Amino acid sequence: MSLKAVDRPRLPVIMLGEHALALIRDIFDRQDLFRDLPRIERRVVAWGVGSTPRTLEHSAVAVSEEQLLNGLRPFEIDQAADIDAAADFTIFASRPLPPAAVEHRFGSRMATAVPVQLSRGDSSTCCIESLEHGWLFLIPNAPASGWVLAVGDAFESLLASSRVIAQEISEASSPGGEFPCFPRIAAPLCGPNWLGCGTAAMAFDPICGDGTAHAVREAILASAVVRGIAKDSGAHDLFAHYEARLTAGFARHLQNCRTFYASGGNASWWTAELQAIEEGIEWCRAKLRAHANFRYQLRGFELEPVR
Repeated sequence: MSLKAVDRPRLPVIMLGEHALALIRDIFDRQDLFRDLPRIERRVVAWGVGSTPRTLEHSAVAVSEEQLLNGLRPFEIDQAADIDAAADFTIFASRPLPPAAVEHRFGSRMATAVPVQLSRGDSSTCCIESLEHGWLFLIPNAPASGWVLAVGDAFESLLASSRVIAQEISEASSPGGEFPCFPRIAAPLCGPNWLGCGTAAMAFDPICGDGTAHAVREAILASAVVRGIAKDSGAHDLFAHYEARLTAGFARHLQNCRTFYASGGNASWWTAELQAIEEGIEWCRAKLRAHANFRYQLRGFELEPVR
């Protein structure tokens, strides 16, 4: 099994909460990872029609995808140490997937990321605000600058109706290109001699903030599945477990999304996206009926059959 780099646009900013940070630090046994990055200590939330903004305690760091990858790059695997038995096995961590895999999409919302200057220079407070036709999320990443994620309507239109985030911005640059931010998952997720993970397998809505931690857990499971196959532990059962675990994780994400989109607003944009989320939850339930129980459990980085 070999590695092949694939070029794709990097996310300008990711917010890693304490749970994600603790998981990453534990996996790589580096408690100092990302300690020097800008910290987010408060979160201002204005969610729902006519809602009063609330300031809540928060604990996270702001990091670009490039910084995240550079921080983890010293821990990349040595290809010379690859398992010979897995030489004919392919892990797809980005598109395209094999022709047998079909992407299932649950929503149509698009997003743009916009670099901004902060009017008050407060780099320790992030803000999220729902509006009639979408939502805005402000993430500072420097003492006087940050990024706004605009989901739904155009950034300019959303900002014009903002009561909270507009006050925090003194200047905005031109929005970048649009990208999809609705949940989506491939099916099947694996097959003879291949397995999909990362963005090739599924993509989360950034509103929940659980994508990075899920990706780490998913990578651990994928590596355990490949090692199990290399040990001739039964590819069919390992694949079935992998499909079930990832589908269950995707279902939990959709349920978290439902909470936000059910309360964010009552305009047609919100009801359409909520309906798509409900359809996704039902799709996951149907897929999981074939998996009454999980077949394996993780012990460290290895899968063991459930007794």
